[in-house]
Amino acid sequence: MASHQQHEHQEQTHGSMKSYIIGFLLSVVLTIIPLVAVLNDMFNKKTTIVIVLITAVLQFLVQLLFFMHIREEEKPRYNLISLIFAIVMLLTIVIGSIWIMTYNAVAV
Repeated sequence: MASHQQHEHQEQTHGSMKSYIIGFLLSVVLTIIPLVAVLNDMFNKKTTIVIVLITAVLQFLVQLLFFMHIREEEKPRYNLISLIFAIVMLLTIVIGSIWIMTYNAVAV
């Protein structure tokens, strides 16, 4: 009986083949879109940057949901909390660095 419960728990944490295929196809599409936009010089510079950034964020979400199984976690969501903390720290460092480089009066 205990091995049956362990097996059920393992099935819940692993993705299905359908989930992996959908995630893979979405990843391929989200890789091709900015590649085509950049290589064919289809848009102006700002639009191209926005396209690349949006597809990068979507690619990040696809990786989290389909391959890292963030949505399938059990109650204590330590991985999700750690991920949110890492994103907050990353944004703080990047935005703070940009702010310091932009408004540093000594460098002028």
